[in-house]
Amino acid sequence: MKLNKLFILSLTTLTLALSGCEKSFDELEKDPNRAVNAPASLVLKGILNDMYNSGNSPSGFSGVTNQPWGAEQRYNQFYASNYDYYSTNEYNWTTTSLNYFTLKDVIKMEAEAKRAGAADVNPYSALGKFFRAYFYENMTRRVGDVPLTEALKDLGNLTPKYDSQKAVYAQILKWLDDANTDMAAIITKGDNTLAGDFYLNNDLRKWQKIINAYRIRVLISLSKKEGDTDLAIKQKFAEMIGNSTKYPLPTGLSDNLQYIHNSTQSKYPRNQDNFGQSATRENMAKTYIDVLVERKDPRLFVVAEPASAKLAAGLKPTDFAAFVGASSGEDLQDMATKVLKGEYSFQNRKHYYTSYIGEPVFIIGYPELMFNIAEGINRGWAAGDAASYYQKGIAASMEFYGLKDGANTVTFSRDGGIFNFDNYTVNVSLADYLAQPSVKYAGNIATGLSQILTQKYIAFFQNSGLEAFYNQRRTGVPTFLTGVGTSNSGRIPKRWLYPQNERTTNEVNLKAALTTQYGGNDDINSVMWLLQ
Repeated sequence: MKLNKLFILSLTTLTLALSGCEKSFDELEKDPNRAVNAPASLVLKGILNDMYNSGNSPSGFSGVTNQPWGAEQRYNQFYASNYDYYSTNEYNWTTTSLNYFTLKDVIKMEAEAKRAGAADVNPYSALGKFFRAYFYENMTRRVGDVPLTEALKDLGNLTPKYDSQKAVYAQILKWLDDANTDMAAIITKGDNTLAGDFYLNNDLRKWQKIINAYRIRVLISLSKKEGDTDLAIKQKFAEMIGNSTKYPLPTGLSDNLQYIHNSTQSKYPRNQDNFGQSATRENMAKTYIDVLVERKDPRLFVVAEPASAKLAAGLKPTDFAAFVGASSGEDLQDMATKVLKGEYSFQNRKHYYTSYIGEPVFIIGYPELMFNIAEGINRGWAAGDAASYYQKGIAASMEFYGLKDGANTVTFSRDGGIFNFDNYTVNVSLADYLAQPSVKYAGNIATGLSQILTQKYIAFFQNSGLEAFYNQRRTGVPTFLTGVGTSNSGRIPKRWLYPQNERTTNEVNLKAALTTQYGGNDDINSVMWLLQ
């Protein structure tokens, strides 16, 4: 009897064990100790970090898109490397990664908000539309056509077709318009459920302004397509400028979308810890320095050091002629030799190397917005006073660097290091600066447009990632310098190559996209639809 009971018990145990093995593979592979859900606010933090630290960056880049003093800022010709062990000034670009992993996080964020009981239209869903626009534009302006309509379906479609760049931009503009509409409704409703926002402290009104400032940027980036009746660029721009109630915009630097570094986990990229590694291996670039010197621009004294050879020759540290940048096209060995002779200016030691926090880094900034509006008015897209917006952009950039009317203290290194400094007084008059022939707005003509674009370039210094490059690519302002140091046969490239994984996992659709756009060639010098 006892043996029978023991047999039955053993059989029951075996049956239960076998039935457990009948679970699907998908169920068995799940780690019971690993979370499968996360609060939308936590997912949001990762997405916000990707906006600055965009990870999926072009080959040869530092791994970020908005970080100051990275490769992007050399491609903007703001500064130059003179030591090829660490980096060069070459534009020999290869492939770029894309942002689909971050876009999957956007989808996850929206789903988690709904899972927690959010309404169909909620802060996370509105921001989700903005993020889609932001990251899709980041991708398409690098390569051209990208998968959109059939993308992000996981196992539903592993080989999505490519949408035309025009179709992608049309969708970007729609997402941004819908995000603005949704955000307005959410604000009216009084929905304060957003959490996890370390940029704007969960302020939905500020986010609505940023969404619209970004939409203005996108419209301006489409200037070569102003006659396209489908996109209606001019009409959309005019509607935004003419209706501030529907399309509120930032009103000052306090409305910036910007990254603030800290003294522990996220130090400003140039600080006292890496002075010995980078300080003498980088110098200022001629493209940027020359536009400041030519305009007697006091921002020069904040961002750069006078060249020691010029001081030895008798110039004062506050003489504009004492500041010299190296051409990005110069042979690297020649540049290094001249640096040793003190012929080129370095980054301002006090401003960039004596703090872990550094200065805020714009992702979407107020000065750029002012110049973008001025550019649109100059092009005849809307009524308004372009000169006023142009002047506001300059004033805001001066304010960012702490420059004010009257006496200003500027500081330079006494010996090239970061311990001994001398202070000097420079007098600043914004009115006098704006009255200079090279700066005074020439009106809504080509000269006036060039002035707007030049000041926008100045204001982009170490901010907004590759925006200076994209604006120069679109307009030719300022003239970028080339030579043996920039490689690529003296050409500034127009794009990056598609990522390698597309060639192995989506080859048929990639080849079709290359044929449609570039005659079948994936070439960094090919001209995408956006620039035609």
